Amino acid sequence: MTTYQCSACYFPYNEAEGLPDEGIAPGTKWEDVPADWVCPECGNGKAHFNPAPDSAD
Repeated sequence: MTTYQCSACYFPYNEAEGLPDEGIAPGTKWEDVPADWVCPECGNGKAHFNPAPDSAD
């Protein structure tokens, strides 16, 4: 599974771990994260996230 990272604050979203506190279950693929979800650290939207450099599918 892939980890995505916010381009502003580097907050990671790990598909394997999800974000249970945000209502996103472990194993949720990035494309299945709601379009209106925002970074819990800085408030940027999904468009500001990119695959992390050390991430592997």
